Amino acid sequence: MAILVIHERDNVAVTISDIKKGEKVAYGSSELTALENIDKGHKIALRDIEAGENVIKYGFAIGKTNTPVKAGQWLHTHNVKTNLGEVLDYQYSPDPVYHEVSGQCGKTFRGYRRDDGTVGIRNEVWIIPTVSCVNRAAQLIAKTAQADLAALPNVDGIYEFTHPYGCSQLGDDHRTTRQILIDLVNHPNAGAVLVLGLGCENNNIPEFKAALGDYDPERVKFLVAQEVGDEIATGLELMEELLQHANRYSRTECPVSELVVGLKCGGSDGFSGITANPLVGSFSDVLIGCGGSTVLTEVPEMFGAETILMNRARDEQVFDKTVKLINDFKQYFKFHNQPVYENPSPGNKKGGITTLEDKSLGCTQKGGRSTVVDVLDYGERVSIKGLNLLNGPGNDAVACTVLAASGCHMVLFTTGRGTPLGTAVPTIKVATNSDLFQHKQNWMDFDAGQLLAGKTMADVTDEFFDYIIAVASGQETKAEKMGFREIAIFKTGVTL
Repeated sequence: MAILVIHERDNVAVTISDIKKGEKVAYGSSELTALENIDKGHKIALRDIEAGENVIKYGFAIGKTNTPVKAGQWLHTHNVKTNLGEVLDYQYSPDPVYHEVSGQCGKTFRGYRRDDGTVGIRNEVWIIPTVSCVNRAAQLIAKTAQADLAALPNVDGIYEFTHPYGCSQLGDDHRTTRQILIDLVNHPNAGAVLVLGLGCENNNIPEFKAALGDYDPERVKFLVAQEVGDEIATGLELMEELLQHANRYSRTECPVSELVVGLKCGGSDGFSGITANPLVGSFSDVLIGCGGSTVLTEVPEMFGAETILMNRARDEQVFDKTVKLINDFKQYFKFHNQPVYENPSPGNKKGGITTLEDKSLGCTQKGGRSTVVDVLDYGERVSIKGLNLLNGPGNDAVACTVLAASGCHMVLFTTGRGTPLGTAVPTIKVATNSDLFQHKQNWMDFDAGQLLAGKTMADVTDEFFDYIIAVASGQETKAEKMGFREIAIFKTGVTL
């Protein structure tokens, strides 16, 4: 199979392998001759397309041609442009509710049941700086405290989450930095947390405590570096107490309905919307059918496919929140005098993605076909089981961080180009093609390219579900093994 026609309405196909000029390729009962060399993952015209005519992929328009195109010709940024406009009005046209029936619902994972009833999939001790000034102190405390882990069999690790903020920020930036850090303090993957401050920062410990609200003083401890003679020594004393607290927890069987899973893509290619993203969407539907939750973010990568999500809103209130999510993010672009549709990235284009509609129609498939039950603002946590939409950008580090902050136990990260990125929670890298999976064995966790080799979606979904249960039960991802654990916080305003 050299080309793949995704939908019966499509007037383009995706090349599964590199095609040479003059090569004849078959699809269904038809045959096509390539008029030029076309790289794998790119689009080939199935018929003549007039200038200004819509290019159809996934059954939807992904743009329109700016010149006439012949059957067998390559379609990409040189002859296709977006159809998209700016801020739009929308009308709620609800689609039927979709429910996946699966035999997976009886399965369990071995997680950590917390005192408040929540469940974590890791039992780690986290050090969270309130301000960048104490980043290095946090690193030194974490590094030195590692020596105590051998005697604590139930603690999965000690990690610090440094960042460049916490002072010289105003308004929303100040509040969002504080909120993301509070979300991490409350995350169930952390058995215990040390909050480390400097003492003179905007995001100081007293203010942080007031915003945090009630907390367990055995699980969360605070240290102000300016108030002690040696913050490293004092920090290690507090860490000893926190480690003993975390070691109280042990893994126990938990139903899969407890899982909250983030959905993310980065370094997408022409196969993203054919293999990895539909696989993640299939998993999402199964998990939600079992009573679990998934979270879809990257709002700019919903542009052009937003009505698909809007029409799956469970009611008009959720529909209205989805409209606001989309249009507010467009206003953010316009406020900074930036084009709303300056996307995809150079790597996306090299991989075969032409327009933002092309990218978005592939990206949103990570949300499967389930009902959208809620829309979360940046820094909000999941409170309703099912498919949630989350306000956040497409930037890999920022999006993964806000998914973790929303309460996701792990992030499923699909990619056709590859990335080593990991965030505060386990980050599973799903390769869109088998070549990438084989080439970057130290980065990639799961091969969705199997779908191009004849495996059925049902079989690969079951395999993927079992792998996710293994990770939830303690199996390390490649990013975890390599020590890639980073956070990044969204910033929109003035730095003093």
